[in-house]
Amino acid sequence: MSRLVFMATVLAMIVPAVQATSTPKPSRDVLPFKSTETTLANGLRVIVVPTGFPNIVSIQIPVKTGSRNEVEPGKSGFAHFFEHMMFRGTEQYSSDKYQSILTRAGASSNAYTTDDYTNFHTTFAKEDLEMILKVEADRFQHLSYTLEDFKTEARAVLGEYNKNSASPIRKLLEAQRNRAFNTHTYKHTTMGFIKDIEDMPNQFDYSKTFFDRWYRPGNTTLIIAGDVDPVTVIPMVKKYWGDWKAGSFKADIPAEPPPNGPLYERVDWPGDTLPYVTVAFRGPQFSDREKDFAAMDMLVNLFFGPTSDLYQRLVQKEQKVDQFFADNEATVDPSLVTFFARIKDPKDAVYVRDQILRTAREASENPVSAEQLSDAKSNTRYGFARTLDNTDAIASNLAQFVRFDRSYDTVNNLYRVYETLTPADLQNAGKKYFTDKSLIVTTLSKGSLPEPIKAPPALASLTQSGTQQDSGKDLRFIVQKTANPQIDLKLLFTAGSAHDPQGKEGLAALSAAMISDAGSKSMAIDEIIRKLYPMAASFDSRVDKEMTSFTGIVNRDNWSRFAAIALPMLLDPGFREEDFKRVKDGQLNALTQNLRLNNEEELGKERLQTNIFSGTPYGHPVLGTVAGINSITLDDVRTFVRTAYAQGNLTVGVAGDLPDEALSSLRRTLGQLPAGALPAPAGVVGKPPQGLNVEIVKKEARGTFISFGHPIPITRRDPDFAALLVARTWLGEHRSTMSHLYNRIREIRGMNYGDYAYIEAFPGGMFQTVPSPNIGRRAQIFEVWIRPVVPENGHMALRIAIYELQKLIDNGLSEEDFQSTRAYLMKNVFLMTATEDQQIGYALDSNWYGIGEFTATIRERLTKLTREDVNNAIRKYLSAKDLDVVIITRNAEELRDRLVSDAFSSIAYDAPKPKEITDEDKVIGALKLNIKPENVRITPVDEVFKK
Repeated sequence: MSRLVFMATVLAMIVPAVQATSTPKPSRDVLPFKSTETTLANGLRVIVVPTGFPNIVSIQIPVKTGSRNEVEPGKSGFAHFFEHMMFRGTEQYSSDKYQSILTRAGASSNAYTTDDYTNFHTTFAKEDLEMILKVEADRFQHLSYTLEDFKTEARAVLGEYNKNSASPIRKLLEAQRNRAFNTHTYKHTTMGFIKDIEDMPNQFDYSKTFFDRWYRPGNTTLIIAGDVDPVTVIPMVKKYWGDWKAGSFKADIPAEPPPNGPLYERVDWPGDTLPYVTVAFRGPQFSDREKDFAAMDMLVNLFFGPTSDLYQRLVQKEQKVDQFFADNEATVDPSLVTFFARIKDPKDAVYVRDQILRTAREASENPVSAEQLSDAKSNTRYGFARTLDNTDAIASNLAQFVRFDRSYDTVNNLYRVYETLTPADLQNAGKKYFTDKSLIVTTLSKGSLPEPIKAPPALASLTQSGTQQDSGKDLRFIVQKTANPQIDLKLLFTAGSAHDPQGKEGLAALSAAMISDAGSKSMAIDEIIRKLYPMAASFDSRVDKEMTSFTGIVNRDNWSRFAAIALPMLLDPGFREEDFKRVKDGQLNALTQNLRLNNEEELGKERLQTNIFSGTPYGHPVLGTVAGINSITLDDVRTFVRTAYAQGNLTVGVAGDLPDEALSSLRRTLGQLPAGALPAPAGVVGKPPQGLNVEIVKKEARGTFISFGHPIPITRRDPDFAALLVARTWLGEHRSTMSHLYNRIREIRGMNYGDYAYIEAFPGGMFQTVPSPNIGRRAQIFEVWIRPVVPENGHMALRIAIYELQKLIDNGLSEEDFQSTRAYLMKNVFLMTATEDQQIGYALDSNWYGIGEFTATIRERLTKLTREDVNNAIRKYLSAKDLDVVIITRNAEELRDRLVSDAFSSIAYDAPKPKEITDEDKVIGALKLNIKPENVRITPVDEVFKK
């Protein structure tokens, strides 16, 4: 599904709403909230939205400056740079002081940059609203940074570019944009051109100019949503933001001339990867008034989405493509509509390209049926309802559309356009934009693709192509009744990859996918997708070491239809050979391509887990191993499903307003599952390292990626969990600027993008800010994750992290650090369970761990905690001397020699550092790690998770 279908067009249909005042609006309005809007004298737009969710407030500040605004040659990347720089502090509130305020508010704060805007977002407890407004106003008006700060952050931005360069998709998009645009600033991506990023440390004076131009109230909207009262909020805003000086700068964004394609661009990827082929056309700009943008989005959804004939043919039936998706981005000026395909066999590249082109021609010539269009509108209606389950999501969705015209009503206006669309409107959009002249084909592969891929054919040349039911009375149910019409069903089985038989590693994951992604006996998966589409319903699976969860989400209005479609996937699976081949290929590619070749950060974390638990049921990834996946047969899956998905393993979680009679019917239906239960996996104990054991995974990468840790005998059920949670949060809160490691490695030294610590497994951490539920494990590790540094700083980065860890063990937390960290966690825990899905998921986890409701339990333990408790736990459970280390780098042999020789580590800075830092660098650079030669091994990346 295109990103816009998920984010833009889903904001298209819902219940009547009121906006700006209490005057009723027509029923076509999509947002079920009252908003208050005002514009201050200086031009700042303020939108206040009470959401009805208690305790939490979310502030979103979209600024109308993105890479589009970078008009001067040699100055690309500065919009993204200021996303970073805005956290550097002011004269009144230094970076440390700003972070301490966020910590006390239990806040989650971050920012992101796009082509057209930069958005700063903070979600926190409502009692801290005035203080957050005050400090946010201060940094927007009085940002202050030194030359040293500037150069440090510029190097951090380079580190982020290096991190992103590991992704084939990002490099492909970079090449595509550079080829497709000649004049407009969409030619470069948000990160900017690499030559400009490398030169950025020399652009200190220009940075001041850029900030002065764009960070002005006339470019900015302040969205305040949540448990708020506009009557009290608006005066606060005027108090702190009213003196912000208006600006007058206007950039002349160069218009892109009409396309004169077709164009072709190729990226030669140095590492192993499946080939990518993208087909793109110059598309319409965003509009909430005209039809082109909305019509194109519907067209993309219907002809190229998961329910389309093209998707079903390429992915499901022919299985030539293992990933296919579309992107119809909402941009201020015309950009690209892109169709992405990852191809299993290079020889199929031309065929896949031509199938996409043929479908584009069909979309121009054949109008969809009224029923198809009606289904698409239904999907957007229920899809939008799914996004309104918490304050942060509501505010975030608003920011993405408010930023165009600084109006709350943009989403309502967009819906009015969707409502008026006809099949002819969609066909006209296809004729207008799917043309030979606007076409650009981009490929990425290691090695050449068939020669005809370079010359796409003209579009005009392409033709069209009965068991006895058990009552289920003994099933365990956890029901959270709410007024929300969105039903969240979780079926949690205590079975996971720890139950994979030896030699069949990956069986649990493959079995779950054969339930959620392969249909029932009576209905193939493509038919199921089509039937769920009008309901915007879903049925997905997630597998971990000891848990497999199936999650169904549907509106209460559609529950009966949904249950009749989704539950037979579990109770009577299809087990078709063609589905098995497709799902198995997909899992193998997820292991070898997505994890092993294209994601160094997750690879390092996963490798550390498997090394520590080597020889135990946790000793392989959930995805399995190459040999294990290849050995699995369909009969193996049938056996696993029959024994693992049994009543004795199941706990059912239901959240939302599901009627009692529907709950009773669900219990009876699930009573058809086999009786019995799997035993808990035995021998799950991590092996404590002796000294430092290092595995260096040799892989061609711009950066060096480091993870290290050791097993700990602590889980949520243990009394010391809260104490270690405080220590972990202070040392390295995930994806947060408040952590100590982040401050010492990234903020002060500018070495990388972030540094974090964990006491619970956090798979997928690079993609999310809070942990997912249903990752319960009876054995955990303490882990430090150092995001990529340049290879020459790998040794030093490891030393710094170990040095800071040892200081924590030796000195413990100060009373001030203990109090501020505990206060942060007391509030932040609410953000971990902010959504309905998180709440029911954590309730199931708490039942498995044998503890009370998660937020109440953690807050109660934190309340009773003392600094002495925390420092005792640090000394008892953490070590900086006995560690398993995984490093992914290209200079494996050189790094091994430096580690074994304990060679001095130095670090070069772009600007002078304070004497205390350079003196500390000398101490750390000489720190003896005492790594024995026999404790260092080098593993080629192709050998990782092979067997």
